[in-house]
Amino acid sequence: MNSADIVLYVVLALIAILAITTVAKAVRVVPQATAVLVERLGRYSRTLEPGLHFLIPFIDRPRAVVDLREQVVSFPPQPVITSDNLVVNIDTVIYFQPTDPKSAVYEIFNYIQGIEQLTVTTLRNVIGSLDLEQTLTSRDQINGQLRGVLDEATGRWGIRVNRVELKAIDPPASVQDSMEKQMRAERDRRATILHAEGVKQSQILTAEGDKQSSILRAEGQAQAAILKAQGESRAILQVFDAIHRGNADPKLLAYQYLQVLPQIANSSSSKLWIVPAELTQALRGITTALGGDIAGPNDGASLGADGGLTGGEPLLGTPFDDTQLEDPGTALRRAREEAADATADAEGASRRVSGRETPLGGVLPTEGQSSEGYFREHQNPAPMDPKEGQQPPA
Repeated sequence: MNSADIVLYVVLALIAILAITTVAKAVRVVPQATAVLVERLGRYSRTLEPGLHFLIPFIDRPRAVVDLREQVVSFPPQPVITSDNLVVNIDTVIYFQPTDPKSAVYEIFNYIQGIEQLTVTTLRNVIGSLDLEQTLTSRDQINGQLRGVLDEATGRWGIRVNRVELKAIDPPASVQDSMEKQMRAERDRRATILHAEGVKQSQILTAEGDKQSSILRAEGQAQAAILKAQGESRAILQVFDAIHRGNADPKLLAYQYLQVLPQIANSSSSKLWIVPAELTQALRGITTALGGDIAGPNDGASLGADGGLTGGEPLLGTPFDDTQLEDPGTALRRAREEAADATADAEGASRRVSGRETPLGGVLPTEGQSSEGYFREHQNPAPMDPKEGQQPPA
């Protein structure tokens, strides 16, 4: 191969390379959500939209590729002074989107850096008019003011600020310590108040329960006392009615007196014996039933000059000296006969009584009259008129 052939091959290779380069520069494919700015001979020519485009090689040149999607930029903490002269560090996050690629390229050198500096200056202006408490509690207000100022300033740059957020507001360590102490004291105060209210409600409910239980207990005791009194009243009425229907005589009353006296004496707290006024009459009834007579306290006796009793017979020992006991069989038969007679008398008296009349003639004992005197006075009532179809008692 001579030198001419070598030169020919070199020229053909150069032509091929030039053709490939020309075709590569003439054809441009723009992806979705991307804009390409084209300059022709150094001047802005047009903006290429997504798709296939043809350029004039070595005349048209792409200047910049602009991403049209929304972008998020987080700026480092910036020290800001509040109106009460406290320095706080604030982190901001900005959401923006290019709307005009030509303005974003030709109106500002670096729109991200411009947005950052504009955010810092606007943030200092806004926070400088607020104190620390308002800064911590007015995030929405601060976000709205920052967005309004940034959107207005970046509009001529072809940038639209969609949202501005304060990511963190960090007060000084001393202020944080004071705030924690204040919050701790506030929580302790609320806890104390809630505990006191709980104790108060508990005591109120306990007192209300005690009150209701006392009322119910008192009502129960009152009802029990009423029922007990009614029962005792009915028992007394039944006993009284049974005594009147049984036509009790002085023998039975005297026997009941003798049964009650030992019970009074057996009481451990008894310091004094109460002897009934009718005791002598009861003893007289017993001695009469046993077959003897007892003299009264003044029968056949009189007071002598020395204050003693004169005349008459001795009071003690005489009625029981000649007492003779009956044969047990005879006494049993006589007791059965007396019981049969008493039963017959009670049945006859019950047939004679009508309405509310008592078995003893319908006359109740008067006030101050003893039971024994009442029965002694009425144990032998006057016979009724036989014309009325009733027989006198035996």
